[in-house]
Amino acid sequence: MFRNLTLLLLSTLLLVSCAPTEEPSNDLFDIETQLGTITVRLYENTPLHAENFRKLVSEKFYDGTLFHRVIPKFMVQGGDPNSKDGNPMNNGIGGPGYTVPAELRPEYFHKKGALAAARTNNPEKASSGSQFYLVTGRAYADAELDQIEAHYSAQSGQPFTFPAEHREVYTTVGGAPLLDTQYTVYGEIVSGMDVLDAISRVDTPNSRGDATTQALGDQPLEPLPMVIRPASR
Repeated sequence: MFRNLTLLLLSTLLLVSCAPTEEPSNDLFDIETQLGTITVRLYENTPLHAENFRKLVSEKFYDGTLFHRVIPKFMVQGGDPNSKDGNPMNNGIGGPGYTVPAELRPEYFHKKGALAAARTNNPEKASSGSQFYLVTGRAYADAELDQIEAHYSAQSGQPFTFPAEHREVYTTVGGAPLLDTQYTVYGEIVSGMDVLDAISRVDTPNSRGDATTQALGDQPLEPLPMVIRPASR
């Protein structure tokens, strides 16, 4: 009897020790808000932005920062440390004190759910060290995309056309094609698109038609803080 009991205990321990454990992912991250959780995946081919994002998350840099800019059918933006100081007038101009060199890759585009880096108006198109946005966007007609192609071609002096697969997404799922070639896209949402939609619907002075200043117009009336953690596989 004792021998059987010992064997049973050893078998139980073996099963427990062999049970798979959930390890934090190196490329999946949960953006937690009171409206729900968005999981994003970082792209391998934008290593500077991906590594910087991992670094900031490991430092808990984003914890308590707000989604400080919400523009329906366009994007929601966050990641500014200034948004933790209670002064909404300086939201959108803060960062960790450095920028990240642009990593503009043609295969990554501003489809709905894209994760991209905000930036100032600088000729190198260098990204903010911490601020990011998630694209909500809208669907575009082919004629609108034709106009955007003509605009980009005239601006650069080189012919520009959307790849067929990008055009298909922009005319169905939607996105923000006017941002292509201008801002670094370095990831995408893999779950929680409904949460993104919920964030895009929060009240702002502009969405309500309230008289306000330019600095406050797109800021949610109720603070929308976030916490970002590595997601478990």
